[in-house]
Amino acid sequence: MNTRSITVGLLLLTACGENRTIPTKEAYVPAAVAPLPCVPNLDGRIEASELQAAIGIPVHYLASPPGTARPVSIPGATNSAGQRVWDLSNDYADDRVATLSASNVSEHWFAASFPTGQFASPLDLGGTTMGVYRNDGADLFLLGYASREEAPVLGKTLVVYSQPVAIFRFPLENGKQWISVGQVVNGLVRGLPFAGRDTYQVRVDAAGQLELPDVTFTQALRVRTTATIEPAIGNTIVRRQVGWVFECFGEVARATAPDNEMNDDFTTTAELRRLGL
Repeated sequence: MNTRSITVGLLLLTACGENRTIPTKEAYVPAAVAPLPCVPNLDGRIEASELQAAIGIPVHYLASPPGTARPVSIPGATNSAGQRVWDLSNDYADDRVATLSASNVSEHWFAASFPTGQFASPLDLGGTTMGVYRNDGADLFLLGYASREEAPVLGKTLVVYSQPVAIFRFPLENGKQWISVGQVVNGLVRGLPFAGRDTYQVRVDAAGQLELPDVTFTQALRVRTTATIEPAIGNTIVRRQVGWVFECFGEVARATAPDNEMNDDFTTTAELRRLGL
């Protein structure tokens, strides 16, 4: 028997063996990807639907340490394409990372004082004081603020505005401005009785590219907020703040001037925070 006949015989034996069903596996199907809840359309304006609180989602900011001043150019510069650019991309070795997140008002001890509040978010980078907000589709209101803890070492804070303060009026777009006043009666600040009036002057006055250490936003809006705090007892404080806001992301950078700085285009910050890793 030659080699060829042996090979043929083996094939025949294999073919005539026990009938076997070879199992097949289903084709791989990737998991369904949920659509993003908000996608920037870069139309130069920010609607209420493009500025929703992300409850429980941590947001990381690169922040200057307390007491550390940073240089800042509020006007920015103009690039070769004629676009305004704010360069906040310096990598400071002593920056700290602050992690903040919004939460449901119902989770906090002060919930009963803000029955129309939708969410709370830290006002300070340490997260010791919480602002309480409501977005009704036309305005983002600040209803007041309170200490995160009910009985902190420095004393309880609970301030409820008689009328909510409009932090943003939608749509946010270049050229929009407004004034909103919050009256405080029977408040409590660090355990002491407090009454007064907070006046917020807000201007959306420029759009352009914002460069940060870890990300660049091609079309951010510059929002200037001047808060004048007039307590019933004590000196008036003027606090200037410039924030850069981007569709779906909210405020991605903020420069705060030293108290009672009178220059709108201040050049040194008391606090600088920037979205980062």
